[in-house]
Amino acid sequence: MICSDLPLIDLHRHLEGNIRLETILDLGRKFNIPLPAQTAEGLRPFACVSGQQPGVLAFLEKFNLPMSVLGSEDACRRIALEAVLDAAAEGIDYLELRFSPLFMSEIHHLNPAGVVAAVVDGIKAGVLQSGIMVKPLGIISRTYGPTLAEHELSALLTCAEDIVGLDLAGDEANYPAELFTQQFDRAIEAGWKITVHAGEADGSQSIWKSIRLLGAQRIGHGLAAIQDNALMDYLFERQIGIECNLTSNVQTSSVADYASHPLRTFLENGLLASINSDDPGISGIDLPYEYNTAAPLAGLSEKQIRQAQLNALESAFLNPKEKITLVQKKKSQ
Repeated sequence: MICSDLPLIDLHRHLEGNIRLETILDLGRKFNIPLPAQTAEGLRPFACVSGQQPGVLAFLEKFNLPMSVLGSEDACRRIALEAVLDAAAEGIDYLELRFSPLFMSEIHHLNPAGVVAAVVDGIKAGVLQSGIMVKPLGIISRTYGPTLAEHELSALLTCAEDIVGLDLAGDEANYPAELFTQQFDRAIEAGWKITVHAGEADGSQSIWKSIRLLGAQRIGHGLAAIQDNALMDYLFERQIGIECNLTSNVQTSSVADYASHPLRTFLENGLLASINSDDPGISGIDLPYEYNTAAPLAGLSEKQIRQAQLNALESAFLNPKEKITLVQKKKSQ
């Protein structure tokens, strides 16, 4: 049900959750990392979820294997390049690809600033090969706490001109927004846009804090907004985007099933909600699946799916000229 006359856009995709099984296998052999299987398909149960998990943190355990093989900055460059090429193969026209340099560097003690440079370089190479438009978003992983958050931000700022926005991700319930105000003030001073994971593993107050304390212009997931009418009104009035992720929310048990997802209600109330893939490698999906299969299962009509696609364009971290160029390019194809 993708509208072919509109750009296909993914605003919420994690690089770390978008690594090819074949690449995990190849890098594991290269760096002599013990692997639980010796074929790509054999690795699937260890790197991809099957069915619902008991929560977000259980879902995040699937990242352990792909992170274990990032043994060099060149490996980080490779997965970034491949992520762009894979997005192009899905038919995506514009991608915002987010990543946490501390998360990627942790196991093999890589230099976080070197990881940032490698990812940015890999994205640029992928754009040259594929022709699609991609903008990197940096992540502060809240799970490491505010002290390391400062180190992570400093690493990201070494490529400040190439990165367009900052995100806060990780253990939402135990590391609230107020711990990270200093870092987000610095990001805004650097001219970056702000998106924050909120309302996925915590309540609506997490979304309020992300907006009021961190300056969030978009909210990742935002499920808990459905519980707060005043927040719903605020999101509508300020046109703050919600990056919805249907399949991953079912897999993390953040919603009971597709039909329980609030995306339909968000759209019925005029919220700037979009459809995104989150961690396609972990979830075993791609963006066309989210539009063509997950969205109808969530009760969206064709008109609502089209609106979600329009919302992605409206809330993308692009300037007006870039949006026009994206639309014109799509029409000329």
